[in-house]
Amino acid sequence: MLTPNAYRPRLIDDALTDLLDAFGAVCVQGPKWCGKTWTSLHHAKSVTYLSDPAGNFSNRELAKVDPQLVLKGEQPHLVDEWQEVPPIWDAVRFSVDKTGAKGQYLLTGSSTPQRKGISHSGAGRIATINMHTMSLFETGDSSGKVSLRDLFEGPLSPTPTGEVSLEDLVHFCTRGGWPENVPANEKTARQLPKQYLQSIVEDDTSRIDGVKRNKDKLWALLHSLGRNVATTVSNRTLLADMEKHQDTKADENTLAEYLDIFNRLFLVWQQSSFHPQLRSSRRVLRSPKLHFADPSLAIGALDVTPSALIGDLQTFGYIFESLVAHDLLIYASANEARLFHFRDAKGNEIDSIIELNDGRWGGFEVKLGANQIDDAAANLLRMKDIFARESSGKNGVPALLCVICGTSNAAYTREDGVTVVPITALRT
Repeated sequence: MLTPNAYRPRLIDDALTDLLDAFGAVCVQGPKWCGKTWTSLHHAKSVTYLSDPAGNFSNRELAKVDPQLVLKGEQPHLVDEWQEVPPIWDAVRFSVDKTGAKGQYLLTGSSTPQRKGISHSGAGRIATINMHTMSLFETGDSSGKVSLRDLFEGPLSPTPTGEVSLEDLVHFCTRGGWPENVPANEKTARQLPKQYLQSIVEDDTSRIDGVKRNKDKLWALLHSLGRNVATTVSNRTLLADMEKHQDTKADENTLAEYLDIFNRLFLVWQQSSFHPQLRSSRRVLRSPKLHFADPSLAIGALDVTPSALIGDLQTFGYIFESLVAHDLLIYASANEARLFHFRDAKGNEIDSIIELNDGRWGGFEVKLGANQIDDAAANLLRMKDIFARESSGKNGVPALLCVICGTSNAAYTREDGVTVVPITALRT
């Protein structure tokens, strides 16, 4: 394999191996700089880089003439940034059809191309897997003493997990899960996410479809998303924030277009709403929570310093919740589970919900400090009572109630059955 030096194993590795055993090709997609190429090289035996400038981007030009020309090499063969030449997708699908062999190709993509130039979905031939920036377990900042899967199996024995300071948590969020940023100190950690957003605004939003967009409006939207991260923010609020931030007006159509571009660039993701089967007429809100691909991007969009975040714990609380949701998403995916949130019209809510593939689910509240654990546990227990009264089916009530904490120094199960776990102790 072409494993790069100093490669850090990723939680996606096992799933990627399984997909290569089951499909002719696998597409690894996600935000740029999250490690897609290195992880794919770890599983590949040859590679074609479409973004290689050698020979005046000869690989890309060859692919435009005949996509089959860039599929040559020992298999699994990696085509990096395949979306630069969308017909490659059909070429891979056709090649897989011809032989029927598994594990022939790996594709990586940091944006979703328009369907123009692609005639087949690739269903049954090309599997797609989403990759994210690194979780705290992958960066080495979580000890991994507590398994998410094990939490669903029974009470947790008291486990010391060590002290974690507020400054540590701010650093984890500011630095983010970018592989190249893991060794960064506090002074330099802020630079990568700021440059990431700069490249999105200056280049990527126009290169994806050839349309030039208003940079002031893009920055205004990024700032608004940073202000409203980890919330079910409405389009009306985003538009009002954009106007307030840079005196920039935009209409609903422009906002929808910009959000779609951000989604296609894997810059943002949505935490969907959980919809249990309730017997009552309780109205469950369907709005998703919005998150950046990495919590550091929210900080970059707001352009705030670590000391400013420590002085504004309300804002940092939402960014910390986004960090936890980011890690829960990765850990849930590794367990073939799904991540949601819950909120109804009466204001009852649960920060995060994880539903296993057997139908069991757990509710998670996120709190920065240990002094907030009692209130979080009380909310989870109250919500469990609501579900017990109003839900139907064997999985109508949560199998797990858990408080994910920032500065707690131990993982344990309380007498009321609620589990407490520091985010710096959690793994798959």
